[in-house]
Amino acid sequence: MLNKRIRHIQRYRQILIAFSRNGFGYIVKELGLQKVVSLPERVLKGKKEIHSKTTGERIRLFLEELGPTFVKLGQIASTRNDLIPQDIIKELEKLQDQVGQIPYADIQEIIERELGEPIHTVFKTFNQEPLAAASIGQVHYAVLQNGEEVAVKVQRPNIEQKIHTDLEILMNFASLAETRLDWAKQYKITEIIEEFKTSILAELDYTLEGRNAHKIAMNFKNDKEGVKVPDVHWEFTTERVLTMEFVKGIKLDENVQLVQEGYQPKIIAEKLIHNLFEQILLDGFFHADPHPGNVMVLPGHQLLFMDFGMVGRLTPLMKEHLTDMIIALARQNTHAIVKAIYRMGVVPDEVNDDMMRADIEELRDKYYDVPFSQVSLGEAVNDLFSVASKHQIRIPADLSLVGKTLITLEGTVERLDPDISIVKIAQPFGKRLIKEKYRPKKIAEEVYEQADDYKDIILDFPEHVNAVYKLIRKGKVPLEISVSRVEMILKKLDRISNRLSFSIVLLSFSIIMVGLIIGSSISGESSYFWSFPVIEIGFVVAVLMFIWLIFAIFRSGRF
Repeated sequence: MLNKRIRHIQRYRQILIAFSRNGFGYIVKELGLQKVVSLPERVLKGKKEIHSKTTGERIRLFLEELGPTFVKLGQIASTRNDLIPQDIIKELEKLQDQVGQIPYADIQEIIERELGEPIHTVFKTFNQEPLAAASIGQVHYAVLQNGEEVAVKVQRPNIEQKIHTDLEILMNFASLAETRLDWAKQYKITEIIEEFKTSILAELDYTLEGRNAHKIAMNFKNDKEGVKVPDVHWEFTTERVLTMEFVKGIKLDENVQLVQEGYQPKIIAEKLIHNLFEQILLDGFFHADPHPGNVMVLPGHQLLFMDFGMVGRLTPLMKEHLTDMIIALARQNTHAIVKAIYRMGVVPDEVNDDMMRADIEELRDKYYDVPFSQVSLGEAVNDLFSVASKHQIRIPADLSLVGKTLITLEGTVERLDPDISIVKIAQPFGKRLIKEKYRPKKIAEEVYEQADDYKDIILDFPEHVNAVYKLIRKGKVPLEISVSRVEMILKKLDRISNRLSFSIVLLSFSIIMVGLIIGSSISGESSYFWSFPVIEIGFVVAVLMFIWLIFAIFRSGRF
């Protein structure tokens, strides 16, 4: 850890000064890092005027000051309503990439190094002025030698090394925080940073973004009139250069031009909602940042999706849990909501079930008597994830991303048609998923899969019992029993032993009866002892014993 600090001492100093300048000097002190880089007391106190700002504003300014890695970290964090308070989320959503243009000489060098050819042999023309510049890369318009128009995204020079350095420092901070600060340990900061690290590093590989675009395009290959995804030119694409088809269209935030060109905003809004819900609830693979700058309109009200750096993936089980939660929310069923949240998240052992229910009851009052068609679905989902976060229930990142995507979608369509109801358009998808969930064939398949699992458990049971028995004999299984519960446990053990004894007697009796029946069949004579119909009476007794045993098991409620 010390070697890492020495290697990146200048960057450590910049980050710690940024902490202090934005009113977080106390964190530097609590971590004991002011001595490592010799920060004077006046720096740790920060500027007086910064303390008049909210915590969210100060976090945003801190991230923007430190550049691409931290801005991207904040943008990803803004999708995690299950981890971060709503007031801070709103500030993180304002994060802007404050970056300058990459000089054309650097762009040319990167392209030629990545593609292995001079730039003029790959492109007939290449505009030196970028179409857009962001924290990780920059986009240029170009024309291939065959005349096709393309958009070329080029990664910033040395950005990968800078991001790796910053992530290494952040992981160091997180590990240190968990050893010194109770709240950091409670929220498992290292796991959160590790999760963000995975997301950021994925955006450094443009081939992944290309594959994301291709996958969504394949999901809509039969809907060519509704959705368009730019084609990826794989022969001119690497981890640091992404070349895609250039398509001219009108961005969704250009309302005046849309109307002038004869487009109907209501139709566009309905199509956008329909397509996003198809991606989320049916495909389980969705564009997670559908803001107006990432969606264009083409002739025929066709939608063009762009920028696939941020996507979400939902497993069939995640989709089912999400649907269950939305249905429970619509029915205002607290028990069903709690059940859905427990199923979709990682629930700590110490969670207080009663307090969790009370918080959801309080949240339910917010939507009481409000028609579900008028509810903000994104806000409702995020509210539930915030309750989960309060009780330290970890929701999978991709499920949290759904809430962020829905909020972004609602903001986008509201600009197009303020009166539109997302819920009404989404209802057919919910009904379709419910039908699919209770389809007899699907239920039969699930039962078969579970039966196969139980078969393995039953077959392995003797081996596991034997292993536990060996451990007990060796004294390697400590057993702790509270004195107050000993009497109750002994009663239960007594009842179990009685049931086992009764079952063994019933089994022995059955074996004797079978022997008598077989003997009677072989000899051809009836089994009468002292003129009694033994087999007939024994059969009746066995049946009565069996009925009593089944009744006792059902009555215990432990069947």
